[in-house]
Amino acid sequence: MPSRTAAALALASFLVATPGAAQALPAQDDVPVPSSPPGTSTSAPPPVETDANDPDLRLEDGATLADPKVLDIVSVVETQGGEERRSDSNSTITIALQAEVLFPKDSARLTGQARSRIAVIADEIEQNDPDTVRVFGFTDDLGSYEHGVTLSKNRANAVHQELTNTLRSGEITYVVRGYSEDYPIADNSTEAGRKKNRRVEVSFPRGQ
Repeated sequence: MPSRTAAALALASFLVATPGAAQALPAQDDVPVPSSPPGTSTSAPPPVETDANDPDLRLEDGATLADPKVLDIVSVVETQGGEERRSDSNSTITIALQAEVLFPKDSARLTGQARSRIAVIADEIEQNDPDTVRVFGFTDDLGSYEHGVTLSKNRANAVHQELTNTLRSGEITYVVRGYSEDYPIADNSTEAGRKKNRRVEVSFPRGQ
């Protein structure tokens, strides 16, 4: 089993709304730069209220409780070769597939293997019934940044289109972006690291 990750707002990004079939909208140039890597923000439930006067807490005289926090526990699992990386939190599922699993070199055309893997992701999306799915493309730092933006966006578009073709029902808003070399998850100084950075991430809220 695989997945989780990370992802500055690239030169191009766009929002797609889909009531069954994909319906592309114009590029959104006013989308704010994320304060954290795309796909990593969560909306954890509020913390359980605690009675500071409960004797079972056994606080020392004069001691007080700090403000409560909810920690979002994240589990990350990666296949042995790193082809797929999966990250699960309390509220979000993120699945990252290496570009080599999905596309020929420097291409945004999906392989047959890619379609079968995306179908598995589509099944999981159906099971969780999210209202929003994020599809983000990334490259390594070789070549120009601009070329990376175009390639990563086109690859994200290809995965998005395959998802809309595969999903059987539901009304989903897709956020599809290309981030070029931004938000690497591995060291770009080695080919092994660059291979991990060349990826497409699909993330969506976990079902209740």
